Amino acid sequence: MVEIGKTKLDSGWIAARCTEIDLTGVQLTTINPPSTIDLSSPWIEAVVPGTVLGTLLKNKLVPDPFYGLNNETIIDIADSGREYYTFWFFTTFQCALLEHQHVDLNFRAINYSAEVYVNGHKRVLPKGMFRRHSLDVTDILHPDGQNLLAVLVHPPDHPGKIPPQGGQGGDHEIGKDVAAQYVEGWDWMTPIRDRNTGIWDEVAISVTGPVKIVEPHLVSTFYDNYERAYLHCSTELENRSAWAVDCSLNIQVTADLDGNFCLVEHFHTQELSIPPGSCTQFTFPPLFFYRPNLWWPNGMGKQSLYSVVITVDVKDYGDSDSWSHLFGFRKIESTIDEATGGRLFKVNGEPMFVRGGNWILSDGLLRLSEKRYSTDIKFHADMNFNMIRCWGGGLAERPEFYHYCDIYGLLVWQEFWITGDCDGRGDPISNPNGPLDHGLFLVCAMDTIKLLRNHPSLALWVGGNEQIPPDDINISLKNNLKLHPYFESLGGGSNVLKDLLPASDDPSLYLDGTRVYIRGSMWDGFANSKGDFTDGPYAIQNPEDFFKDSFYQYGFNPEVGSVGVPVVATIKATMPAEGWKIPVLSMQPEGYVKEIANPIWEYHKYIEYSNKGLVRYQLDLYGEPKDLDDFCEKAQLINYIQYRALLEGWTSRMWTKYTGVLIWKTQNPWTGLRGQFYDHLHDQTAGFYGCRCAAEPVHIQLNLDTYFIEVVNTTSDELSNIAVESSVWDLDGTCSYYKVIDSLAVPAKRTQIIVEMTYPKSENPKPVYFLLLKLFNTLDYTAISRNFYWLHLPGGDYKLLEPYRTKRLPLKISSKASITNSSYSVQVKVQNSSRSPDFNRLMDHMNHGKRQIENINAFEPILAAQRENKHVGLLGLIYRHLVGSDDDLKVVEVEGADAGVAFFLHFSVHAASKDSQKEDTRILPVHYSDNYFSLVPGETTTVNISFDVPSGVTPQIKLHGWNYSDGLSIY
Repeated sequence: MVEIGKTKLDSGWIAARCTEIDLTGVQLTTINPPSTIDLSSPWIEAVVPGTVLGTLLKNKLVPDPFYGLNNETIIDIADSGREYYTFWFFTTFQCALLEHQHVDLNFRAINYSAEVYVNGHKRVLPKGMFRRHSLDVTDILHPDGQNLLAVLVHPPDHPGKIPPQGGQGGDHEIGKDVAAQYVEGWDWMTPIRDRNTGIWDEVAISVTGPVKIVEPHLVSTFYDNYERAYLHCSTELENRSAWAVDCSLNIQVTADLDGNFCLVEHFHTQELSIPPGSCTQFTFPPLFFYRPNLWWPNGMGKQSLYSVVITVDVKDYGDSDSWSHLFGFRKIESTIDEATGGRLFKVNGEPMFVRGGNWILSDGLLRLSEKRYSTDIKFHADMNFNMIRCWGGGLAERPEFYHYCDIYGLLVWQEFWITGDCDGRGDPISNPNGPLDHGLFLVCAMDTIKLLRNHPSLALWVGGNEQIPPDDINISLKNNLKLHPYFESLGGGSNVLKDLLPASDDPSLYLDGTRVYIRGSMWDGFANSKGDFTDGPYAIQNPEDFFKDSFYQYGFNPEVGSVGVPVVATIKATMPAEGWKIPVLSMQPEGYVKEIANPIWEYHKYIEYSNKGLVRYQLDLYGEPKDLDDFCEKAQLINYIQYRALLEGWTSRMWTKYTGVLIWKTQNPWTGLRGQFYDHLHDQTAGFYGCRCAAEPVHIQLNLDTYFIEVVNTTSDELSNIAVESSVWDLDGTCSYYKVIDSLAVPAKRTQIIVEMTYPKSENPKPVYFLLLKLFNTLDYTAISRNFYWLHLPGGDYKLLEPYRTKRLPLKISSKASITNSSYSVQVKVQNSSRSPDFNRLMDHMNHGKRQIENINAFEPILAAQRENKHVGLLGLIYRHLVGSDDDLKVVEVEGADAGVAFFLHFSVHAASKDSQKEDTRILPVHYSDNYFSLVPGETTTVNISFDVPSGVTPQIKLHGWNYSDGLSIY
């Protein structure tokens, strides 16, 4: 008997160009199936799920389109014609049914239309990139279980042409179809030559008994300030048999416990009778939960998830079908904030200051996988982000994407497939009435809503990017996505509805009913709310400008972007040597230094590190780069400063001017050179860690405009018994400024100004200096936040850092690994073992109050410990308390006679190789708890590193830094 459930068809596929196959689909799945793959055969190994271009690349019939200028050598569909990228896909599958079993062949998405043949029987799949297709193939399967499947996939109807000047969405013709619009290219993306034609999402067969479960919908409601909760669930049941059936419909809700145990919270059974050949809707009685574990966004609490399993048992038959989904109890509310005019989000009654990013898709060739999605979303959580916007020119993201957003706590803004560039404006003027087939658009939209609506991470639906859908589409979306009355009332955690809702108005009967629908990305609390293109800017800014009153004037910015050059290893791995030439500087008549990038960088959409008339060439602040390595290292310094300042500037005005910001954008779906925190190979830039620092829930920061120290508290709890420590370190390792302020408290959801950092106003300040800020708890001296700046005096630069490279600073590095199969977790402790030249003087000054230190007596225990162990700063004390001796530690000591800050340290993980100079030896992805960090004399930090190692590879961890350009092998 074939087991009830789903079997993926994700291997064993072959493909061929339609013009090279003289057989029909009927013949291919009956008398003439493909037999062999060899040089004389047109059939090649296929990538399913995937695209035609992905299949051609796998077989090395096209070069890697994301390497160098290779994409220019691949024929575009506009030049080849649609038939060139129309392909047959063929496979076999095993499925022999027993009596009363039924089987569906399911395609979760195809681009753009297709003909399906199973054992000689033809089915036509309608058009549309974002819709599911389910074919009942029960009666056409072979009795012996050996079945033949062929699919002829056609490209989008309007693939368009790429104008010589490129542009946003090419000639915009793709906007006439219901498909991803980025495929004609954008100012950050190269054109995709096949327009993503293919079976690009999951294919599976699903076996059921007589009764099938269809589209369950889960909704939670709350009462008594979230003390009581109800789980609402409705589902359709389809009786596929020719007789009435009696069945038991069951729902079970379990919570995971520690130790791989689970607790059954609810089990409910309902007896039903379903007429033959009919589909009925059933709504369970609401299931009561007392104080459920709530699902919270990243940084606000735990992402508690319950497992919901629905099964149906048919009398005299047995198990007929099952459905399962992870579910989070949470309520999302959204309205326009009266104080700022920005859109305000509340989760479980708590306001959430939004810090996140824009997302296109994981890979431009749709090489999507759970592993890649897991890395992508964890990276966003690692940056302390709490929202991702799925941009309208990209995808309706897949359930796997949402699964990991559920796991890691990323709220998702999901846009439908409208962009201003392709649907109403642009050059040339694009389709003012959107896609040609409005009915098709709505079919895809309704299906997408049903596909994604049970995910707690899904926060809102938006009609389009910088554009409103055509009136009929917009009205239909608004009506279909109307909120249930319960969710229209803010503060629904209290007794908004005193009694349980009647079954006829159960919220699970709505298409969604729980999330707001916003007509466009610049309307109704986003940008200026009027659609006047008041998002942006998209070029580099002076870091201090993000803090100024004159900077962005609206409450919630859905797009603000900047630079994003990756690390040097990525440049060398994705470009030939001609692409390793750094930009040539050209002085323009108006005094502006323009970067002239090489053709490969131009093709990969390089964005300059200067902004005409506003921002000087930022790399020159450190001295003109000598070569590619120097350029990329200095670019990382700027990436870190730029994005930390961006988020700190927004957070400085949390709730007084702003409600949120989304950075354009977090990553590139190809090997682009702009707007990214990690590259297409999954290596992070320093901007990643600038964001991670700035977006932590409790944060200490320097306002770069006013030079006041601020403490940010985004949490729901007041911070009390806290202290702020600030210290300034010269390039010679001297601590020339030290100040502590304690007995502080910061209210919940507040950014509070603490004190001015007055070092630049002191007598004879150094032109370049380091500032270390710490926030800690005065009761147990635990560190809460740490922030390190490198600064110059007004009008100055960082060129003194160039000779600082020659300093030889001693380090002590200890590491210990935990290895499970191919997974490594390595804890690394790094200590700057240099000693400040004025250490004793500093200690004496601190003890005798000669520095401007308030309430210093509270810190006598720290100072005594520092004096004894020759450490400066709180982290040294914490380290000594937490770490004892361990013979398993691997210890590396780096000798050095100089004292000073160990500047801009960063790890990388490699496969041990004898010829590492000639190849990219990096192991990717790697998750670091911190990177691109600096340590003052005596300071120690701990970094946790986790990664998976390919079979047969020995990993090697290296530490690089401003003073360690050759790198240190530390594990």
